[in-house]
Amino acid sequence: MRARIGVTIYSVDYTMRPDDLAREIEARGFESFWVPEHSNIPTSRKSPWPGSLSGEPLPKEYSHMLDAFVALSMAAAVTKDLRLGTGVMLAAQRDAIWTSKQISSLDFLSNGRVEIGVGVGWNQDEMESHGAVFRERWDKTREVAEAMRAMWRNEVAEYNGNIVSVPPTWQWPKPLQPGGPKIHLGGGTGPRLLGEVAKWADGWMPISARPSLANRLKMLEEVCDRVGRDWRTLDVSVFGANTTVDGLCNLFEEGVTRAILTLPPEGSEVILPLLDEWAAMKDAVYARMN
Repeated sequence: MRARIGVTIYSVDYTMRPDDLAREIEARGFESFWVPEHSNIPTSRKSPWPGSLSGEPLPKEYSHMLDAFVALSMAAAVTKDLRLGTGVMLAAQRDAIWTSKQISSLDFLSNGRVEIGVGVGWNQDEMESHGAVFRERWDKTREVAEAMRAMWRNEVAEYNGNIVSVPPTWQWPKPLQPGGPKIHLGGGTGPRLLGEVAKWADGWMPISARPSLANRLKMLEEVCDRVGRDWRTLDVSVFGANTTVDGLCNLFEEGVTRAILTLPPEGSEVILPLLDEWAAMKDAVYARMN
């Protein structure tokens, strides 16, 4: 399978504009551009930041993010081939019908360039500010994905889950991609996560800067075998990927299908030289793997 290398950034109000950045990413031959989302960060802060090793506070970029679909729409308008994705969208705190409409509209207008990464979410405070139930986040994430697929694929769509319901409904535009954009489930590892990936996702989005994911991929293979699915039909898109030629090539040889490099939320004076450095690395990887 062809190796693919993309770029992600916390798209915030003090870094490069998403349209300007997308132009630069596409000009250097990267395959995709991904942005995460957080709608708000309640000041209650009951939820510890998963990235903290010793009690560090939540970085300010979490409360400064642009809306993911507005940012991706700006990027779509100034690019032609760059794939555009959420990494990740917090489906459990979203309305399935409106979100389906946003995604299908973006896919239609971008000529079929959208992919959706979803995550179950860790921020209980944020989730509850939307009226969502934290303990239901796994099931609601899956049901939102299933409901969106129903609306993307059917002239008259209907979905009846335990949490999400869609009455018989018309909704256009349909996505340009047949069946709708791929939906990838993000997260580290573990039986629950990999079980959900195997059951309903088009791909898995682990976070790792390691040059090898062999142990995690073996776990994915075992879980997929139990549900009768070939794990190699899944996309495996590694966020925060390794930034060495040998490390990336090893990941692709193991079965990873996409590496996504994480830019810092800084200005162009930091981002553009880093993109130049990574572009050279990307070209070396592509020459070896493709």
